[in-house]
Amino acid sequence: MEKREDAEAEPPAAAAPEVDAAAAAAAAVRDSESDSSEPDSDEEGGASGLTEMDFLKNLLSRTLNLGSEKPEKVLEELTLEGVCRFMLSEKCKRVICMVGAGISTAAGIPDFRSPGTGLYANLQQYNLPYPEAIFEISYFKEHPEPFFALARELYPGQFKPTICHYFMRLLKEKGLLLRCYTQNIDTLERVAGLSNEDLVEAHGTFFTSHCTGSFCRKTYSLDWMKEKIFSSDIPKCEKCQSVVKPDIVFFGENLPSRFFSLMKSDFHNVDLLIIMGTSLQVQPFASLVSRVPTNTPRLLINKEKTGESDSFMSLMGFGCGMDFDSEKAYRDVAWLGDCDQGCLALADLLGWKKELEELVSREHAAIDAKSGQAVGDGASASHPSAKGQQQQQQKPSPKKEDPPPNKEE
Repeated sequence: MEKREDAEAEPPAAAAPEVDAAAAAAAAVRDSESDSSEPDSDEEGGASGLTEMDFLKNLLSRTLNLGSEKPEKVLEELTLEGVCRFMLSEKCKRVICMVGAGISTAAGIPDFRSPGTGLYANLQQYNLPYPEAIFEISYFKEHPEPFFALARELYPGQFKPTICHYFMRLLKEKGLLLRCYTQNIDTLERVAGLSNEDLVEAHGTFFTSHCTGSFCRKTYSLDWMKEKIFSSDIPKCEKCQSVVKPDIVFFGENLPSRFFSLMKSDFHNVDLLIIMGTSLQVQPFASLVSRVPTNTPRLLINKEKTGESDSFMSLMGFGCGMDFDSEKAYRDVAWLGDCDQGCLALADLLGWKKELEELVSREHAAIDAKSGQAVGDGASASHPSAKGQQQQQQKPSPKKEDPPPNKEE
């Protein structure tokens, strides 16, 4: 089973396990062949099977587009307007959203890699050997204190979902959302109204916790963990006194089985892939982008273009292979800017903007009422992002040629 891997992690402990390059490439082609919507040719589907070298040749040809014609465009134009027309057509019935930390920054939760403001840039107080150590299972087992101190600052229940989260809720209500694959552990997708069936929390969640004892594994609830964290105690199992850890995936841990069980069928059957607020740096999540059929459009809403991996990474089976600008570009669209503004811009084109704004306003008011805050007052005072979310709705959508400089994940 694959483990969470960070392509930018500095320490060896966070690096990907070593694999034979030819075997990895061959495996990537086998996955590609099995997911392809086109039937195999006689040469590719012989009873004796392909040799490893045949697989490598095939993959090299696909990756570098050797000997192939420019694919036929699946969108009328490679713009947000083109995506909108596709979504309103009979061709679009199943949408998958892939989301990262960038969709939660408007709620006041920092992303990971933005210079100066990202989470990794502000961990000096924890005296870590390197920033990523706070999410490494080996470090956590020896030094759990830094993680739980950080968890107090970022704990779910202190923040409200953003426009992006409610846009996905709207996709669900309109019968278009096949699944949301999220890297986030803040549970804001659930707060926004997505159910367990709608979600694949690829990097786990705070929603449940387990004892780390090998022979115990007792389950604990969100409320139980919250009480322990905010009392400044290291959560210990009531049964065996081992440390209790939220069910988020640390570097070096396996991803949830649900990720692998749904991945193949979901991405084989998707009509449109929307990627929001992620730098596509962490594997194997990032590689999902390349698993959709070749005739499936892919929309990126992000502060900068990402997923345009080089030929070597694609050859190794880790590339996303997104192509926004070349002469052979035919299905990939990048809308560059704030993720909330991107969702508003798309909703406006779809004729959903008013409905989306009313949904956000109604749900935020309900959250304020539930938490005992005055509507439109307490949340804005304690979380400036709530006010920012309301202000963003009144601003015109930014032009996609004017992206802010920061990077999101």
